[in-house]
Amino acid sequence: MMNLYDLTTFECSKLITQRYSTSFTLGIKTLDKRFHLPIYAIYGFVRYADEIVDTFHEFDKEMLLKRFTADTYQAIAEKISLNPVLHAFQMIVNTYKIELALIEAFLHSMALDLSEKAYTQEGYETYIYGSAEVVGLMCLRVFCEGDTAMYDSLHEPARRLGAAFQKVNFLRDIKSDFSERGRTYFPQVDFTVFDEKAKKLIEADIQADFEAGYQGILQLPKGARLGVYLAYIYYKKLFSKIKKLNPQIILNKRVRVADSRKMTLWLQSYLRYKLNYI
Repeated sequence: MMNLYDLTTFECSKLITQRYSTSFTLGIKTLDKRFHLPIYAIYGFVRYADEIVDTFHEFDKEMLLKRFTADTYQAIAEKISLNPVLHAFQMIVNTYKIELALIEAFLHSMALDLSEKAYTQEGYETYIYGSAEVVGLMCLRVFCEGDTAMYDSLHEPARRLGAAFQKVNFLRDIKSDFSERGRTYFPQVDFTVFDEKAKKLIEADIQADFEAGYQGILQLPKGARLGVYLAYIYYKKLFSKIKKLNPQIILNKRVRVADSRKMTLWLQSYLRYKLNYI
């Protein structure tokens, strides 16, 4: 039986997820109930770190991120925090034996957002691993519930799926990243002359990641499969919309999937899952 403080901190992470992401909220609701609070806790943690580097412009973001990082490690070591997001997260880290190396890689990528504006191929791969792939691996630790063999077999597909999601986000957010923050994540791409050829090369890379990630979805535990599949379908829909657009349009407009369409995708995914069509 969870005590009141523990439960309240998880509810805080749930509220954060609901306020920041309708798509992830739908995906989590589709997971088996035992996975809800752990995945809310992971989302709350990564969302708050991302919020520091992307939003708090009037504050010393480097100092805030260093404090958040130190507080994270202290919470994990002491198994308690008065920060509700970190308390819920440390419970999941300690319960599911999430490696500190995954957390270190994530926080390193967040720190890169404070200084890096353009990436080499190596830097790009490092950033994507830390900002997205490790988040998928944290969730995979939860889904595998201590089954090391399953985790090892799904490790690479989970990374590829996380990479696909992040690269789609990069395409979707070119306007804010490049025009407003001066960031260029894709290596060797000049967005001042972004054309169809460069866009197609990026899209081919993303498609390969989606295909590899999908094979992992099929092997997930039943209680996790539908929720991850829904996230996959949502991102594939977003990717499909982006592929149809002229490069200049995505340079000047943030592409999104309407909430009503997300609900339709949820229903379609649920029916396909129940009919064993995934």
